[in-house]
Formats: sequence, C-alpha cells, structure tokens
Amino acid sequence: MTNEQANRVANAVIAVAAVGAAVVILKTPTLRRLAWRFAVTAVTGMVPAWIGREVRHGWAESGRREI
Repeated sequence: MTNEQANRVANAVIAVAAVGAAVVILKTPTLRRLAWRFAVTAVTGMVPAWIGREVRHGWAESGRREI
C-alpha cells in the first residue's frame, strides 16, 4: 500500500465515522440539544472575540495611537 492509498483509506474511514456520529447525534434528542447548545455557545463566544481581535489588529496596523 502506498502512502497515497493509505491517506485515501484513512480519509474515508474518518468521513464514515463523522457521518455515523452525525446520524447518532441527530437521532438522539438529548445529544441534538447538547450539540445545539455547543454551537450557540461557540458562535456567541468566538465570533465577537474574533471581531474584536481583528479590529484591534487593524487599528494597530493603521499606525494610529491607541485610544
């Protein structure tokens, strides 16, 4: 087995495992609610933090003094 074939097999196994996990999560109400809560937490926590970092970085790169 070549390295390229091994990578393809590994990618296929990971894809099948991800699809299987998604099916189990979507079919189980408690897991579905938990996944939804994690998604909401990620979006409401990470996105504003990322925007803040980008604004600070842009301000610093513009060469202006800090406020």
